[in-house]
Amino acid sequence: MAKVMIIEDDQTTIRLLRILLQDVYGYDLQFSRTGADAIPMAEATPPDLFLVDYRLVDTDGITLIKKIRALPQFAKTPIIMASGMDVEDQAIAAGANRFLIKPYEPNMLPTLFKELIPG
Repeated sequence: MAKVMIIEDDQTTIRLLRILLQDVYGYDLQFSRTGADAIPMAEATPPDLFLVDYRLVDTDGITLIKKIRALPQFAKTPIIMASGMDVEDQAIAAGANRFLIKPYEPNMLPTLFKELIPG
């Protein structure tokens, strides 16, 4: 099953996504609660897709997406950004493939992942 890195600092959201995406749909998930930890983790175990929250404890998701896209191995890896604020234009300009406004319907994620993750 596809590997998804979720960069999110809200523990409730992490628990919900773990149950839905890992336990129900079988995705191989990695979680990072900070932008600083996300890149080394991704380099060690490259994901097939990133799901990035906008507000993190140590950075914002836009800055993190730019850092991810600057790494050649992740230049084409799909990125979804989620936020309660409408920062879609900035997210797409930074390199996100899709943007979700919170609260979003978690059940839509597997369909979106299948659309974005190659073959």
